[in-house]
Amino acid sequence: MRAATVDDVELLHRFSVDLAAYEDEPQAVTSTPQTLARDGFGEKAQFAALIAEREGKPVGFALYTFNYSVWTAARGIFIEDIWVVPEQRRGGVARALMVALARECQAKGFRRIDLNVLDWNPARGFYEKIGFRWIRNWLPYRLSGEALDKLVSVSATSS
Repeated sequence: MRAATVDDVELLHRFSVDLAAYEDEPQAVTSTPQTLARDGFGEKAQFAALIAEREGKPVGFALYTFNYSVWTAARGIFIEDIWVVPEQRRGGVARALMVALARECQAKGFRRIDLNVLDWNPARGFYEKIGFRWIRNWLPYRLSGEALDKLVSVSATSS
């Protein structure tokens, strides 16, 4: 397990494309290795990532950001993407990624790790087995694309 570096942007991008294809949304990836290099590394990094390796070969990754809870007055980790290559699944790679993230969380004084998972994803059982709990009364919502643009234009005219 190691922290991703700017030298890993091609790998991060490839794993992201693989994950999007697995989730039946291959067209959803609009990032490029160049945007990942810009946004993930340097003084104002917008994300961090871990690379899991077996025998020197990359076999998975976790890309994450940080959040903050007013309730706990502490930061947390939000796992944006986690991916293990299919031939390495059920071999402890995802668990190792989660352990590394939990250690980082604890070492930095953060209070929780959050993630979203598709309802059909069999990994839900894995997440629950290691202690994640489905927050049944919370539903994720997202504002993006045309709806975001429309809200901005409506807000600009009514301000």
